[in-house]
Amino acid sequence: MENQTLFLEVRGATGGDEAKIWAQDLLRMYLRFANRNNLKVTQIDENTLKIAGVDVFDNLKNESGVHRVQRIPQTEKRGRVHTSTATVAVLPEIKESEVSINPQDLDIQFYRSGGHGGQNVNKVSTAVRLTHKPTGIVVTAQTERFQEQNRINALSILRAKLWEKEEERKMKEVSGYRSKIGRGMRSEKIRTYNFPQNRVTDHRINKSWGNLDSIVDGNLEKIIEATKNIV
Repeated sequence: MENQTLFLEVRGATGGDEAKIWAQDLLRMYLRFANRNNLKVTQIDENTLKIAGVDVFDNLKNESGVHRVQRIPQTEKRGRVHTSTATVAVLPEIKESEVSINPQDLDIQFYRSGGHGGQNVNKVSTAVRLTHKPTGIVVTAQTERFQEQNRINALSILRAKLWEKEEERKMKEVSGYRSKIGRGMRSEKIRTYNFPQNRVTDHRINKSWGNLDSIVDGNLEKIIEATKNIV
């Protein structure tokens, strides 16, 4: 057992506006799961959570992948079921000593944060956007009140993404390479949430659960327990 910190990023994939709504539903699901389990959770950006706790990365790393939803969107007038997807990436916090970032490789922009957070957040350019010029990776952090804290958070996310990129390169180029940390790839379809049938299915272990509304409300313990040891 060890204290671990991770970044969980959710992005809408196929399905247009419904995919974006689904991504926000998933982010809220993980936020509520973290709160239910007394994990330390911070929303760093509109699609990224930072979660800390005992063995939290070991428990959640297999949430990485494509999450598919089948449901009738609120905007659907004919009652048709739509299929949309969102990608979840679970990345460990990486120490500065493990991934070094050359400051000259960064384009740093400061801008005004949107959304909630009080008047101070919106009046001052506290939000940070980092572009890593060699790779084109862009990260943002905007929920802290102070520019410096958002910059620190953005650098942490960038380190995690650079680590991920290197892991993916090794997996492609090194025969039989296995990550020392191990995690699912974000391109793999791992789960389907079928609202008309009130069922969620994890395709990796071919197991289904009912009571879908409760699961999407953050009651993920059974699923995480069943999938956390997938290699």
